[in-house]
Formats: sequence, structure tokens, C-alpha cells
Amino acid sequence: MNIFHRFSLAGRVALVTGGGRGLGFEMAKALADAGAHVIVNGRTAATLNNAVDAIRATGGMAEAATFDIADREAQRGAMADIEKNHGRLDILINNVGARDRRQLADFDDEAILALLNTDLAASIMLSRDAARLMKQRNHGRLISVTSISGQVVMPGDCVYPAAKQGLTGLMRGMAVEFGPHGITSNAIAPGWFATETNATMAANEELIPFVRQRIPVQRWGRPEEIAGAALFLASDAASFVNGHVLTIDGGMTVRM
Repeated sequence: MNIFHRFSLAGRVALVTGGGRGLGFEMAKALADAGAHVIVNGRTAATLNNAVDAIRATGGMAEAATFDIADREAQRGAMADIEKNHGRLDILINNVGARDRRQLADFDDEAILALLNTDLAASIMLSRDAARLMKQRNHGRLISVTSISGQVVMPGDCVYPAAKQGLTGLMRGMAVEFGPHGITSNAIAPGWFATETNATMAANEELIPFVRQRIPVQRWGRPEEIAGAALFLASDAASFVNGHVLTIDGGMTVRM
């Protein structure tokens, strides 16, 4: 068998949360390019429709699922729709992540819980429900998008890294629990990527010396550079990869 055949996702159904733009869109497009039917999630219908149109324009199969993953009822409804309309879910990429950079002392209880709900708890529950569908076919791919935050942390950023490290723990727990059911669980930990969200930072010339000093490849990551990792972990090429964090940061976390 040709090795490239193992990267095919033909016949698979994938859900990518936060897939309307940035890294989420690039991962969704990569799965669609490989033959998967991709359900692109987000909160803004116009953004999702643009993403779906862009994927379809290059021959991919995609549909929008407009709901807030932190809304448990909406999440349940979306999973029920996937089961009803497709009868399966083969790949889940938990990509949604909210950011709130400020000193921990400035957070009230409600703000902490809201961030943890979006960045951690929602992914735990969505993964649980996705695994139920995957068990029916004894096959599945659970992929968590974490972050290098938690390994390296900047001042004024405590809650987000805590949630992302929680996702890493979740991924490892699922790798052990669901592995016997043919379901692998892995994570992608991005570094500094020049997405729409980071456009202001990426354009800040004062950060250029820092980027050149801290990142061995001496530049920000391009959003499309996340795509290969997502496709690999979602495909049969990674069938024996389970419980792994694939760091994509240009070498930032290994430089002293």
C-alpha cells in the first residue's frame, strides 16, 4: 500500500471547533482536502459560512455548525444533529480557546470559571460525547489544541495556561481510557502563529528582536503550517500515536 493512502480521510466525518478562521480553519481545510466531511463550528454564522464556502471552492466537503461550545444545551443539540445527519463522528479537534491576559489578582471568581468552562470543561464534555459515537465503530481521533503556554509563561497570564495544561491531562487520560476502543487521543501545542487574533503582536516591530532571539527559526509561524500536524494525527498514518503532544513552535520551547 502506498504510504500516502494512509493520509486519506475519505468517508470520515470531522468536527473542528473554532474552525471559522485562524488555525482552526487551516486544520478544517486540511481534513477536507484529505477527503473528510468537515463540520466547522463557531459562534458567528457569517464567519462560518465564509469558511465553508472557501473549503467547498477547492472541492472539499464542509458544513457549518453555529453554536457556542460553552453552552451545554447547544453542544448537546449539535452532537445530536451530527448523529442524526451523519450517523458517525470519526475526528474531533477541540480548537476553541478564549484568552484573558491579566494578573490573577484582577480576576474575580466568575471570570476564572468562565475561562475554564470555555477552554477546558467544554472540551471535556464534547470529547466524552464524541467518544461515545466513536466507540460504535471502534475507531476515532480525539485531538486537543493546547499551547506552549504552561511550558513557558509570560507575566499576567495564569488562567489560560492552567486550562491548556488541563487539556493535556485530559488528552493523556483519554489516551488510556479510549485506546482499547480504537480511539487515539493526542494534542497539538502551537507556539507563536501570525493569526488574525495575533495580528497586532505579529506586526509590532518592537517584538522582532525578541522573536529572533527566542524562536530558532526567527519568525512567527504561518497559520497554514499547523495543517500537516492535524492531518497526520487525524489519519491512519498516526494509528499508533496515542497520548502525545506535538509541539509546533519553531523550536521556541527547546531554546535555552
